[in-house]
Amino acid sequence: RKQEGAIHMTVYYVDRRPDDDGAHLVHREICTHMPLLQHRELLGEFPSCEPALALAKQTFPRANGCYYCSQACHVS
Repeated sequence: RKQEGAIHMTVYYVDRRPDDDGAHLVHREICTHMPLLQHRELLGEFPSCEPALALAKQTFPRANGCYYCSQACHVS
């Protein structure tokens, strides 16, 4: 039974390889576009994509949210 008011945490990863636009995409662990294990870096558990993206930007300043799984953090 879940605690009422509990915050649901999701595991996020960042792709170490930049995409065609030079961005390193941040993905939720359930993403169908998740990079291969050797190309991703664990960011940790977060309640939303915003803090995961902020952490990714410390290493990859051009990080962006994945269009498919982190659309709230995706900038076109």
